[in-house]
Amino acid sequence: MSSKINYSKPTDNEIILGILNNSSSTLQYLYKAYFPMVYQLIINNNGNEDDAKDIYQEGIIILHDKIKSGDFELTSKLKTFLYSVCRRLWLKKLNHKSRFNVNINDYEDHFVIEPDLANHEEKDQQFLIMDKALLQLGEPCKTIIEDFYIHNKSMQDICEKFGYTNADNAKTQKYKCLQRLKKLFFSKEKI
Repeated sequence: MSSKINYSKPTDNEIILGILNNSSSTLQYLYKAYFPMVYQLIINNNGNEDDAKDIYQEGIIILHDKIKSGDFELTSKLKTFLYSVCRRLWLKKLNHKSRFNVNINDYEDHFVIEPDLANHEEKDQQFLIMDKALLQLGEPCKTIIEDFYIHNKSMQDICEKFGYTNADNAKTQKYKCLQRLKKLFFSKEKI
């Protein structure tokens, strides 16, 4: 397995390997992919953007050090691990900031936790299924759907690109492609 990350969503093992090999692209990926989740956690719990950046940086350092120590064993998704580390760091910081000596465990019962951490994982799974369905869809459907929904191209642009006689014909083709994509997506989701 190579330490280079050559596609947009590396696996947890590839991220760990990237960290072991001091890959800057791995660290860039970690910042782009997981910072928004930690940012939301901090903002929702009396923090600001600087707090989120500090906590996330500390979390990345802890992850880095644990992986480099050689005794790191991932028992959950990397995203979940990083979220938990950052959450714990933020609770400690809140406890330290408090004028009263409050037990962290008291916070945990009332702490606003993204109930959608599980939703994040479910959405990730759905995106993977959608990606596989799109790949299986084939051309020209894959490009038509990507052009319209991802690249925000107009039906007229799509019409010209594929040589349809008018935008309505392109729209009809897009509809048929979308129906095929839905069928592929829902058949894969059941598996």
